[in-house]
Amino acid sequence: MKKKLNKAIALGMSAAMAAMLLAGCGGGSSSSVAASSSEASSTASEAASSEAAGSYTDYSAGFPENVTIKIPVYDRGFEGWNVTDNYYTRWIQSEFGDKYNVTVQYVSIARSGEVQDFNQMIAAGTAPSIIFHYDMPQAVNYWSEGAMQPIDYDEVAFYAPTYWEKMKDTINTYGQLDGEHAFIFAEREPIYYNWVTLIRKDWLDQVGLDVPTSNEEYIEVLKAWKEAGLGTSNEPLITKSFTYFYPWIEEGTSEDELALYLDLNVAPFTWKATENFLRDMNAKYNEGLIDPEFYLTTDDTLAKGKFVSGQCGTYSFYMSNGTDVFSSLLANDPNAEVAVLGSTCSGVVADGYAPHYYEYPHYGMIMGINANAGAEERAATYMFLDWMSQPDNLTYLQHGIEGETYTVDADGIATQIADYDGEAKLSQNNNKDYWCLVQEVMGYGDKEKDLKANTSLLAPEGYEWIIEETYDICEAGADQGIVTPIFTKAVESTSEYSSDLSTLWQEAYVDCVTCSPDEFDARYAEYSEEYLEAGYQEILDEKQSLIDEGSVLIVD
Repeated sequence: MKKKLNKAIALGMSAAMAAMLLAGCGGGSSSSVAASSSEASSTASEAASSEAAGSYTDYSAGFPENVTIKIPVYDRGFEGWNVTDNYYTRWIQSEFGDKYNVTVQYVSIARSGEVQDFNQMIAAGTAPSIIFHYDMPQAVNYWSEGAMQPIDYDEVAFYAPTYWEKMKDTINTYGQLDGEHAFIFAEREPIYYNWVTLIRKDWLDQVGLDVPTSNEEYIEVLKAWKEAGLGTSNEPLITKSFTYFYPWIEEGTSEDELALYLDLNVAPFTWKATENFLRDMNAKYNEGLIDPEFYLTTDDTLAKGKFVSGQCGTYSFYMSNGTDVFSSLLANDPNAEVAVLGSTCSGVVADGYAPHYYEYPHYGMIMGINANAGAEERAATYMFLDWMSQPDNLTYLQHGIEGETYTVDADGIATQIADYDGEAKLSQNNNKDYWCLVQEVMGYGDKEKDLKANTSLLAPEGYEWIIEETYDICEAGADQGIVTPIFTKAVESTSEYSSDLSTLWQEAYVDCVTCSPDEFDARYAEYSEEYLEAGYQEILDEKQSLIDEGSVLIVD
């Protein structure tokens, strides 16, 4: 049964989401941030006094003097790709910037260290015009530190009418924090079948077993692999985006309990779901079924290396048609075969548990406006979002040049030309780090067309069946998703303690997994007490207070 949260809301439809990827930074505001906030307030006051309320200067013919906007873009370390200077950044400058007398300056943000990058720039007063994050807790941190200014939604609607018309309901529902307009968003129509867990089918054949469909069957497979001298389960170190516990949430868990513990920013170490997860991992570790040095696998590159080398028999990743996992696996073992073990919406779940999973909120990228941005910079930023929202411009960014980088079939579906290697070649993730400001997932508004399009986007030639199979798995488990409750006020203690708790989490989780089974209960109890004393109890207390006063939005 789907574990949805459908309690009545006390404070209306304003929200801040306790959501997905990185651990938050420490609390408190630097003096430079405070100064930035003061300057922004002064700028806003001057603008208000010089214009009638609701009246904005029309810059459709261009700005009288050049305006610079700084736009953040993730740097994922793609080989040979310059994130701030390439064919598409130059095209953007030519088509948008030159037309409106705007300099579009891209600012590189390391994907693996984005919070550190943003915090350093915020403290130095050099942060970009847009400050963004995929997860609401960290976006709330930036807001709480004074790095962002309140947003005039009428101003957004004036300068970005196409963008606003598409996103106004989402923005009005989720964009408010502490009674102020804090955020705008990218559109999200999520897919889940791009996350794939592979398993070595040739190893399954060797031990005479099928693809496991439960945790108990999976343990049987791992034991058979061990006896046959094959590899182990691949279990990378969990350091962020805390969703490990979803398949271990017990049936009957209340809405308030879910609101209290679901948080991608802070691992709920003391929750029963975490204990269930750790106890299972401890048993597998002590039986030699998982990678004995799992704690050294700190990124996707290392996890993939252990899979293609034959050290591990499973591998979970976001699949794309540019992946080299299959070619690398076959280069090391020409007889290797793979099967699909699971995906986001369904994996191997223990008896008595449901395949719950983290269900995306109804928005993509969360964006705030730099506290230092003045009226013209804001206007140019909103105009840029509107320009990118135009179908022709968005299509160009997502696919490139028709007939050169992609073709269009009779159904209107674009397919990349696999061997194109010219100047207009897209980045390895189809330029997503540019167009993610307005759209999270490419789509055609039709499930069948989206699947057909994504099959070619997500699968190398010959492996389309993986996406099709993963799609079926996700459809079967779609009703098990849980959307994280949204607090309509900042959980201030999260900002203060999340960094220290992230460090303690890694120590405690690794120790609890690697200790002997007879030590597990004592270790878990000791670390739970330490975790609570390190700030988690304050987070739970503050959340409970907000739940009691009704400052939480339950999303169906």
